[in-house]
Amino acid sequence: MLELRQQYPLASLLSLAGLARSTFYYQCKVLRRDDPCAELKATIQSIYDAHHGRYGYRRVTSVIRSRGEVVNHKRVQRLMQSMQLQSVVRQKKYRSFRGTVGRIADNVLQRNFHASHPNQKWVTDVTEFKVGEEKLYLSPVLDLFNGEIVAYQMARRPVLDLVTGMLKDALSQLGPKDRPIVHSDQGWHYQMGSYQRLLAERSLTQSMSRKGNCLDNAAMESFFGTLKSEFFHLKRFASIDELQAGIRQYIHYYNHERIKLKLKGLSPVMYRTQALRP
Repeated sequence: MLELRQQYPLASLLSLAGLARSTFYYQCKVLRRDDPCAELKATIQSIYDAHHGRYGYRRVTSVIRSRGEVVNHKRVQRLMQSMQLQSVVRQKKYRSFRGTVGRIADNVLQRNFHASHPNQKWVTDVTEFKVGEEKLYLSPVLDLFNGEIVAYQMARRPVLDLVTGMLKDALSQLGPKDRPIVHSDQGWHYQMGSYQRLLAERSLTQSMSRKGNCLDNAAMESFFGTLKSEFFHLKRFASIDELQAGIRQYIHYYNHERIKLKLKGLSPVMYRTQALRP
């Protein structure tokens, strides 16, 4: 039916079927009335569409409940499966390890990704995007307290300034008493003296994952996976400039609008604001 409606106007189809327009719409209402889940399906679809397919059944359930409606998450999951609403597969990350070219820091974080207050523990990394034959590199820093992206830089080459520029932006947002642990992998950027001096000047502790162990920086890996599955893989980009603009929009959405279940159904910024409220 959908294919026919794409090829022919509704009036033509009704004429071929010998149906009056009023009869057609009456039957549509009957079908909706006979489906006890029709209203919930419409709600699920509207939430899914509003977030461009980025929400799975858990977040959809949380949004519905935040509106005062009682719904079981298993029911939402079952309906989303029947409606074929699902996410895309995540892509592998950019690897910046080039061996030991500077000082390797100890793994101070030790996979303890819990933070009791903002600016206690930060994680960072670099990831790569490709549009045609061109590449774009993103360097963000994420606060483990609420998963918020504190600062980020983008560049067409994975140069040192990409990482040091990001760090300078992040450091400018710290209070006088803030001393976060800053954790990364053993990428060459983080071994450089200029990067490590920026940390030392603020008396910050540097931490690095063990060699070849991505789980030591799982929180940052998770953000990159989310960014690519919820944004990058959902559309085609005509240029690097278009991709950059889209990443800026997504990170704003991620910080200010996208809810997290572990943050009590709040966005990272909402959660931080609430936590700091007297």
